[in-house]
Amino acid sequence: MRASNYLLATIKETPADAEVISHRLMLRAGLIRKLASGLYTWLPLGLRVLQKVTAIVRDEMNASGAMEVSMPVVQPAELWQESARWSTMGPELARFKDRHDRDFCLGPTHEEVITDLVRNEFSSYKQLPANLYQIQTKFRDERRPRFGVMRAREFIMKDAYSFHIDDASLQQTYEQMHACYCRIFDRLGLDYRAVIADSGNIGGSTSHEFHVLADSGEDQIVFSSESDYAANIELAAASLPAPDESAEIKAASEVDTGTCATIEEVAKELEQPSATIIKTLLVHAADDEGKPSDEMIALVLRGDQQLNETKASKLPGVATPIRFAGEDTIETLLGCTPGCLGPVKLPLKVYADHSAVVLRNFVCGANKQGFHLRNANWSDDCHYDEAVDIRTVQEGDPSPDGRGVLALKRGIEVGHIFQLGRKYSEALGASVLDENGRAVTMTMGCYGIGVTRIVAACIEQNHDPRGIIWPNNIAPFQLVIVQIDGHKSEQVREFSESIYAALQADGCEVLLDDRDKKTSPGVKFAESELLGIPHRLVISARGLADGSVEYTARRDGQKQSLPAEQALEFLAKTL
Repeated sequence: MRASNYLLATIKETPADAEVISHRLMLRAGLIRKLASGLYTWLPLGLRVLQKVTAIVRDEMNASGAMEVSMPVVQPAELWQESARWSTMGPELARFKDRHDRDFCLGPTHEEVITDLVRNEFSSYKQLPANLYQIQTKFRDERRPRFGVMRAREFIMKDAYSFHIDDASLQQTYEQMHACYCRIFDRLGLDYRAVIADSGNIGGSTSHEFHVLADSGEDQIVFSSESDYAANIELAAASLPAPDESAEIKAASEVDTGTCATIEEVAKELEQPSATIIKTLLVHAADDEGKPSDEMIALVLRGDQQLNETKASKLPGVATPIRFAGEDTIETLLGCTPGCLGPVKLPLKVYADHSAVVLRNFVCGANKQGFHLRNANWSDDCHYDEAVDIRTVQEGDPSPDGRGVLALKRGIEVGHIFQLGRKYSEALGASVLDENGRAVTMTMGCYGIGVTRIVAACIEQNHDPRGIIWPNNIAPFQLVIVQIDGHKSEQVREFSESIYAALQADGCEVLLDDRDKKTSPGVKFAESELLGIPHRLVISARGLADGSVEYTARRDGQKQSLPAEQALEFLAKTL
């Protein structure tokens, strides 16, 4: 490709709304252009990268035995009504009516469509297991699109769906897809972690997220320093060393804590560490439909720990999403403000975190305005109903598998796999006949990869102050040939053209920067580094006069002078 005939839409200034490095560099390097909030046009250079990522994903999916299909972006409301998601999905589901006043939506995901396809095409257990996938545009009406293509409203996703006669078959395919994803991210050259995750509103039981480690990541992931344990912080199992059980049980006494309303204030007033204080939170219980009711449930934690709302929302009886009791509700119910709450003769269901139930001689609210209980201990008066894990893990906590300690890092979610079970197949009546001729509802798996997000995540891990540093296998071009003053030197033009033609004939992807005197050498060098092309060859009249050309590797920036007659051989081996 010749730069003189190619859209190199680089810019010097970064738009003010570009918050993360990948967004800034994708705009500056001319990979994308914003059309509207969360909507981007992919320019030629960016599209080459996107297509290479897509090719790797497709290659590994095909190798795993999955079959590619293509489903419509526009989906009829009837399917979503069958699964009940038409009413439960929030405003991120973009809905509209056609000219015949029929309801449709733009697909944010395709569980309903694929299940409808399979229930009409599959009839026997002999056709299973089956794994169908597509690489296609999705639309989610994000409330706050940001970070460029990292959280856009329109994006490209690889979504696969597997169908099985039983859970054992699902588990086998799930493990195959986990391995397939690892191969994909390995080939992309990404530093990633596969972590235990929450299934969210997709449903199902077991799920894993694949995170690219990056400071700009929206998610926190947790992993052990000495084992393979890894989890999203929402689901990371929490364990803390038990305190000394030989401590003497002391007599409890009420203490006046005045206007102290926070753990920090109580700790300072009583000169006690926050780890010996208990905090009590009230949340709404769920009614018969799962919505918040007027009943309350108490959640108890150690004072130096934070509630994990994802864990707490899974407790029996707790309304989802978590809704905390207001101050007026607490005063009406217990006659005190939230700062004086405690598990003392509390007429509510009480869930206590494991870190709290092992405490002795702790401090807690007395459920009496302005008072706390010192040297409280678990008894009939100060009680809990069930010990649970509801705290958020912290850096340095013991790993739940007993090996090493936990580290916390930011991650960009680029893939998610689920064991869906029968949530959608039951709702849509997707069944096959088993070997005995009985109808069996199929069990399902779901496997997604954010293809456009991978491009941004790769940049987050591969850049320096000068620009992008692409891994070789997804770079838009493998080599850029920078021609210096080619308009003045026929020798420079001819030598550049000979290298360019020979490498192209060999199947190498080469960008020949043949732009004329209007583009200075400094601009060409700066743009080649901004674009992140892995290899650069500089051809100048001065160099050729000495019989040499200059080669630079983008990743380490090391320059070396090559004999001109050996340049082609060197590049053929290097590329």
